[in-house]
Order: sequence, then structure tokens, then C-alpha cells
Amino acid sequence: MRSLDPIGGSISVVGAPAARLGWQSVAGRVLLLLCLMYLIFYVDRVNISTAAPLIKRDLGLSNTALGFAFSAFAYPYALFQLIGGWLGDRFGPRWTLGISGLIVCISTALTGAVGGLAALVAVRVALGFGEGAAFPTATRAMTTWLPASRWGFAQGITHSASRIGNALTPPLIAWLIMVLSWRGSFVVLGAASLVWMTVWVWFFRDDPRTHPKMTAAELEGLALTRSRAARPKVPWLRLAPRILPVTAVDFCYGWTLWLFLSWIPSFFFHNFHLNLAHSALFSSGVFLSGVVGDTLGGVVSDRILKLTGNLRRARCGVIAGGLFGGFLFMIPVVLVHDLAVVAVCLSLAFFCVELVVAPIWAVPMDIAPAYAGSASGIMNFGFGIAGIISPFVFGYVIDVTGSWTVPFLASIGLLLVGAALALRLRPDQPLLVPSGAG
Repeated sequence: MRSLDPIGGSISVVGAPAARLGWQSVAGRVLLLLCLMYLIFYVDRVNISTAAPLIKRDLGLSNTALGFAFSAFAYPYALFQLIGGWLGDRFGPRWTLGISGLIVCISTALTGAVGGLAALVAVRVALGFGEGAAFPTATRAMTTWLPASRWGFAQGITHSASRIGNALTPPLIAWLIMVLSWRGSFVVLGAASLVWMTVWVWFFRDDPRTHPKMTAAELEGLALTRSRAARPKVPWLRLAPRILPVTAVDFCYGWTLWLFLSWIPSFFFHNFHLNLAHSALFSSGVFLSGVVGDTLGGVVSDRILKLTGNLRRARCGVIAGGLFGGFLFMIPVVLVHDLAVVAVCLSLAFFCVELVVAPIWAVPMDIAPAYAGSASGIMNFGFGIAGIISPFVFGYVIDVTGSWTVPFLASIGLLLVGAALALRLRPDQPLLVPSGAG
């Protein structure tokens, strides 16, 4: 059994009393709100991919320019993994996520008013600022509101919601475009973000003990280690070296995910000459496989932890296995030009890669629960850097080579590298910080 260090070390995962996570409990409703945030924010993030053929035509963009617009989101997103994680630790998830939701609302709605590449890049940058703080801060909320034995499940179910958003986006945007035009679709999605932000600020509390509907039974097993008034400084010099190996693995994973999020609808549209509706249908099928992968990755990781008490098996084993599976199933994509085969292989590759999400997000929580926002921000910085490079490189290579399959080669190689690096992670060695250290 691992005991909880009052400053930021480890947390008990074996034998702790389990808090209720039913949707009728307060903690369950918090988790539901986080799931909705992941879903809405991912729809707002990837809606541009489905509308891309029309945006490209109306604004007169090349694939390289479109790839640059895709990657513009990731510049502030990467930066705010670090800043946003610290903000979540310092000021709490309630207002950090509330402000993030407001920025996402405004930038999404304004996307419908862009008139050229510069304006499109500007709103994507603003969206990156809004979403950059969201996931590290959500991790901070999970650390406080959920028992350690359910962290893998929580990361899996919330990221499954984001993949539901991915799967819903192509048909949803295709329908909204048909009804309202691609510009009107962004305004509708911006309004959805505003509704979520209002409910979150009204319902959520940074400290579960201050929520008016929280009961003593629900507080059992939670990692309530310090109050808002007693926040030690984040020990960056000790924290960063422990998390940077996870950052490298997250970069390898993120390269492939950004490829899927940015280019898969256009891949089906152009490479197989499908119309917008059919490319949306095939894209949704691929993204739905990720929903299963996200959920299963969290459940399996927590199950292994419960049975063995071994964090390396529970986290590293699932991460490495998922990345290696993605590597295997991506190979036929570059060798075969058959719509059915490619669609199935992309779906299986995405399923395997998404097994990674829950355990990799749980690793910073395992290493430093008291600094979960900052730790997960350092980790997801790798994902943000991948988001800067991957969409742009993919679009550039398409323009240079005329091939939609060649850019997949980099993803295949990085998946194999990531699987090897994952086996070297040490979530079983918690960060130990002397009292008062910063």
C-alpha cells in the first residue's frame, strides 16, 4: 500500500475505500461535466477538419496553408499545457476551466466570420489558448474529486467522450453545413461551449468539502491533502525530470492522433474521391473505434493495478501495447489502396493507439498527485508540440509528393519508438518533495 505524502508524493491505491461514482453522486456529476467538456471541446477542435474542403475552396488555400491553419491551434495549446496546468493548481479548476470555456466559445463562433488565412489562423490560435489549460486542469479536478483507484477509469471515460466528439463531428458538421453553411455551424458550436461553461461554474467547487451536496460517505477515499489556502510552490526542478520521459512518449502518441484529427476526413474525401457525406461517415467509423479504445484502456489499466498492485504493468504495459498495435495496423494503410481495407486498418490502428490515453494521463497523477495539473501539463506539452509539427508536415508532404499515403510513414516510425520508450517509464516511483520545498 502506498501512503499519501502531504506535499506531493504518492497516494494509496490498494485498500483505499472506494467513493461512489454513480451519476447520481456529486462526484459522478462532476465526472459527467468533465466528460461533456471533453466532448464539446474536441468537437470545437476538430470541426475544422470536416469543413476543411469547403474552407479550402472558399478561402483559396493550398494543403500547406490549410495544414498551417490546423497547426496554429497547437502553438498556444502546447505553451498552455505548462501555464494552464500551473493555473489549475494555483487558482483551482472552477474558474480556470470557466475562463477556458468562455475563450473556446468566442473563438469557435468567430471562426464562422473569417475571410482569409490570417483570420483563420488567428481564431485557431485563440482556440488553442482556451483549450490549452483545459485537460491539465481537468486532471487536477479528477485528482481531488476521485479516489486513486479510479484515476485510470476517469481518464479513460473522459477521453472516450472526446472521441465520441470526434466521431460525432463529421456527420454533425456535414448536417449543419447543409442546413446553415459551414460558417453557421461554428456559431452553433460556440453557443454549446457557453452553455457548458455556465453550468460548470455554477455547480463545481474546487474543494469537495465545500460543495453543499457532498456527504461524508462520498468524501471517503478522496485525496484531500491540503486546502486552497495552503498551496506549496510547484517544484519544477524536481518535477520536470520525472515527467519529461512521459512527455516524449506523449509526443509519439500525439503525432498520430493529430494526423487523425486533422486529415482523416480530407484523406477519405480526396484519396478515395468520396463526397462530404460519405467521407464523414467513414471518418466517424474510424473515430468510434477510439471511443472503445479509450474506455478499455482505462478499465484494463485499473484492473491490472487492482490485481497486481504493480503500476508499471498497469500503465507502461498498456501504453506500450497500444502503441505497438497502432504500428502494426498502420502498415497496410501505406501498402494497400482499397477503401474497405484502409478503413478497417485505420479503425484498428486508432483503437490501439487510444488504449494509451487513460494510462498515460494517469502516470503524472501517480507520480505527483499534489501537482497533477502541472505534471500533466508538462506531459501534454509533448502532445502540443506534435500538434504544431504533424498537421503541417502532413499537408506539406501531400503538396510536394501528391501522395496521401507517404505522410503516414513518420507516424508508423514514431509509434514504434513510443512503444519502446513507454517500457522505461517509472510511475511506481513517486515524487518526494521535502516540506516547504519549491
